[in-house]
Amino acid sequence: MIIVIGSIIVLASVLGGFWLAGGNIIALMHFSEVLTIGGAAIGSLVIMSPRKVLVDMGKKTVQALQGSPYSRKAYDELLSALYEMFLLGRRKGMIPLEEHITSPQTSSIFSKYPTFIRNKPAVEFLCNAMQPIVDGRVKSDQLKSLLEIELNGLESENHAPVNVLGKTADALPGFGIVAAVLGIVVTMAAIAGPVETVGQKVGAALVGTFLGILLSYGFVGPLAMKLEFLNSEEMAYFQCIATSIIGFVGGLAPNMAVETARRGLSSELRPSAKELDDLIQAVNVTAKKG
Repeated sequence: MIIVIGSIIVLASVLGGFWLAGGNIIALMHFSEVLTIGGAAIGSLVIMSPRKVLVDMGKKTVQALQGSPYSRKAYDELLSALYEMFLLGRRKGMIPLEEHITSPQTSSIFSKYPTFIRNKPAVEFLCNAMQPIVDGRVKSDQLKSLLEIELNGLESENHAPVNVLGKTADALPGFGIVAAVLGIVVTMAAIAGPVETVGQKVGAALVGTFLGILLSYGFVGPLAMKLEFLNSEEMAYFQCIATSIIGFVGGLAPNMAVETARRGLSSELRPSAKELDDLIQAVNVTAKKG
């Protein structure tokens, strides 16, 4: 929603200023320029991007339009889910955790936290992190390096769509010049015609340059930056999971494992110590009833 509002503000400001200066909005409507610039930009995007990057870009763009899923509520549910999982592991050992990490969608723990269970990448990351510990394939001191490798891989994968979109934004002014040059070529062919016709064709050529710059700096470039921020938020969420798991398997009590993760959150998303204690107490009450 914020992206839509921002885009409307950009468009309204540009067109409004043009109209207040005495311009005719209809004079900016040239489908040929839009086709040249848009087609060239999409074509270059397809050329430079593997299929997975294009798919990820589409998913990230939809997520950006919907808004970040990594809200304060999402972190409250995450910390509660982690604490409840750690509490079970501390009381009954690691083996009972296997049913939760092998079938998270049917887990009696994770199903209590809808914001978390809907985040499939995060659920998969958590289960992949816990699986070797439950199976006994790695020691607690080896888990940190294992998760660091996975986080680095995820970060690199997430950056690819941003990089491609940023390069497309950089190329758009150039495509605008291409459209303008083609417009001048058309104008030269009609140079002997009426002055009004020549003026319209020159105006159409200039619209090509205008559109290329506007799309680059007004829309595609900001969208690439928005995806970058979303990636940072996602990696912070995954880092919260990794930090708490590393703390727990390293010997910390369940409450201290989630406390360690809490301290690494940004001030906007970090619950206070009292709020975290309330979350823990709520889980304890639920666990006793179960």
